[in-house]
Amino acid sequence: MRILSIHNNYQIRGGEDESTQAEANLLKANGNQVDIYQDSNERVASLNRVHLASTTIWSTEAYKIVKQKLRTHPTDIVHVQNFFPLISPSVYYAAKSEGVPVVQTLRNYRLICPNGLFFRDDRICEDCLGKFVPYPGVIHACYRENRAASAITATMLTLHRMARTWVNQVDIFITLSQFARQKFIEAGWSEDRIIVKPNFVYPDPGVGSGEGGYALFVGRLSVEKGLDVLIDAWQNLRQPVPLKIVGDGPLVPRVQAAAEKLPHIQWLGRRPLPEVYKLMGEAMVLIFPSKWYETFGRVAVEAFAKGTPVIASNLGAIAELVEHGRTGLQFKPSDPISLAEQVESLISHPEKLPQMRREARAEFEAKYTAQQNYEQLKSIYQLVLSKP
Repeated sequence: MRILSIHNNYQIRGGEDESTQAEANLLKANGNQVDIYQDSNERVASLNRVHLASTTIWSTEAYKIVKQKLRTHPTDIVHVQNFFPLISPSVYYAAKSEGVPVVQTLRNYRLICPNGLFFRDDRICEDCLGKFVPYPGVIHACYRENRAASAITATMLTLHRMARTWVNQVDIFITLSQFARQKFIEAGWSEDRIIVKPNFVYPDPGVGSGEGGYALFVGRLSVEKGLDVLIDAWQNLRQPVPLKIVGDGPLVPRVQAAAEKLPHIQWLGRRPLPEVYKLMGEAMVLIFPSKWYETFGRVAVEAFAKGTPVIASNLGAIAELVEHGRTGLQFKPSDPISLAEQVESLISHPEKLPQMRREARAEFEAKYTAQQNYEQLKSIYQLVLSKP
């Protein structure tokens, strides 16, 4: 099978970029041909505002590139991972003009929320959910805290809703969790065109020792990821627990300040994936304090692969992944006291950790291995190709 994978990379590489690359590698490893068309947000700064606005709504360049690729190399499936903001929905039309079916993975909520997060002003926000014109996102400058940029995003969504792009130009949508699927259904999308296929870890990083004696956070250092909750929780711990923080982002100054104030907090900055896996495997527990509706929680599954349990907020898709008392613990979202209580509960009952580690690894083996995921993806492609 030949697949054209399309993805707009982020400036700071994150879970979406990692998952997209892993999926392409998995397809290749199973004998498929994968062509890749990608662009990067690093190019945004070089574009003037008018050009960027028009490109976000309809990229003539991307349309021509995809059309040429499909004419040069006969392709079975076009799989769009992320088109925003430089590739645009024009690639759907290019694929359809060449008679190639389209699959779109919904890795965030962009198509029903201008900022893609359902999160603003430090809280969950669903003001645009179900609205044909997502004007609240413009009023509140939800995308990049910029009203003009938010207006461009809202215009893109509105025009393509008017053109019924999501209805007529995409054959199947993939969400990463039941929670995310339900949000799109609440927004009015047809449930029979949305299939759940989670992320996976490939290659298998192997089980770690869990003997490092520290807790670990891995991810973007931003408000929606709950860094403030994490730091406040560590300040409220009655018994200090070493905490290692891996990542980069806008809250670096706050993390640095916390590390200077509290000697048991260490900020490691960005680290290459092999080193992150080593840290995960040696960690006592991974902390996942997100305050937004995560569409999945790739870091949690990576921790499971290493046999490391997860303490996560009881919110969004991450609540599906972590079973309280078995593969980890859950705490009240945005509540540092609740998080501190769960950390203290775990360290005060060390006899529970070995069983949790076994259960975390078993959860990975049951649901998130590469081969299982490949079979699911292959079934989705076959379903699309079988449509008249």
